Amino acid sequence: MIHRVSRRSLIKGAAGAALLGGVGMPAISRAQSDVIRIGHLTPLTGFLGPVGEYAVMGVKLAAEEVNAAGGIMGRKVELVLEDSVNPQTASSKAERLVERDKVSMIIGEISSASGLAIGQVANRLKTVFINTGCNSDALRGANCNPFMFHIEAANSMYVETAGNYFLRENLVKGKKWFTLTADYAFGHDLSRVARGFLQKHGGTLVGDELVPTDATDFSPYLLKIRQARPDVVASNLAGNQITNFIKQYAEYGLPFPIGGFGFDTVVAWGAGKGNFAGIWPLPWHHLVDTPSSRKFVEAFTKKYGKPPENQSWGDYHAFKLTAQAMNEMKSNESVKLSEHLRKGAKFDIGKSREGYFRPYDNQMIMEMYAVRAKEASKQKDQWDIYEALGTVPAPGEDLEVLAPPKDGACKMPA
Repeated sequence: MIHRVSRRSLIKGAAGAALLGGVGMPAISRAQSDVIRIGHLTPLTGFLGPVGEYAVMGVKLAAEEVNAAGGIMGRKVELVLEDSVNPQTASSKAERLVERDKVSMIIGEISSASGLAIGQVANRLKTVFINTGCNSDALRGANCNPFMFHIEAANSMYVETAGNYFLRENLVKGKKWFTLTADYAFGHDLSRVARGFLQKHGGTLVGDELVPTDATDFSPYLLKIRQARPDVVASNLAGNQITNFIKQYAEYGLPFPIGGFGFDTVVAWGAGKGNFAGIWPLPWHHLVDTPSSRKFVEAFTKKYGKPPENQSWGDYHAFKLTAQAMNEMKSNESVKLSEHLRKGAKFDIGKSREGYFRPYDNQMIMEMYAVRAKEASKQKDQWDIYEALGTVPAPGEDLEVLAPPKDGACKMPA
């Protein structure tokens, strides 16, 4: 495998150790002509770095399993790993992966702003990009293109999933909400969708604070929440913003119920025992009880000594479904891969029902999940912080009821 991740990532913590454990011999790999290269871009530094480290662990496990099973069309697969850093760097690295490193396609990213930049390169160079962590609906709307696919759920899917359970708890109609929003593309889009949900179901927004992505002190926002006395406090935050917020919220001892419309399990693990609270949505969690999900959790835990979180799920399955598609097509040519994925190919993505990419916007149509924080006294270990609430849509319901609306913003031919 070829790796160009930052030195910081390679030397720090368990994730760094995991990367080193998988490094091959670049000089030899470059000399091989019978390999298939797949690029992986994701942030390993900054406020999304803790999530990105789980993305790398997931994709590396998938590559090892695919190679152990014979590779793609009998050819070994090489990962080319890069730290995307920011939108400008993500764009230049995506172009370099395709034009210099000759990757067949690109997997990854978490920042919606960087995802947009990579998607534009993918479209221009006619190379498939499977987004594993960018939630903004705009990537599936006005910014859609035939080469950008999304195994990550859209913001509208996250809001509908958590909202389904907020409604069941009678926390919406006639209730006053206060939200904190990450001040960049993802947060702005999530706030827009969340406002629409509250308006539709009779909730009132009494405060919405934009929070810089590098903010670590939430006391000014907590004082405003205390003064507003809302019925519900909800997070539209991202990355380690969520860690700092829920930890400081618990320290302040505010009595108002909290929850969120966007979430990654690793940021709640980072907050410490007893601090996590409320209802949150996820595209997948490690308690999902299906044969392929249990197999993934077992393999990941054996390799890394801890369970996978939802970002690991996305990158792992993006790689696995790519290998499946290329083997089915008997080709690693990106234009053919795009056409294959858009023709309704179905994939086991660790859930009770198979997923597929919707040709309208290339969004993976799939089940989502909601979780509720578990009482500290009932937690078995540091990973045991929530209990599963069920799937959305419910068993038997059409999966597309959860998909982003077909509002005409995406002009891609179906």
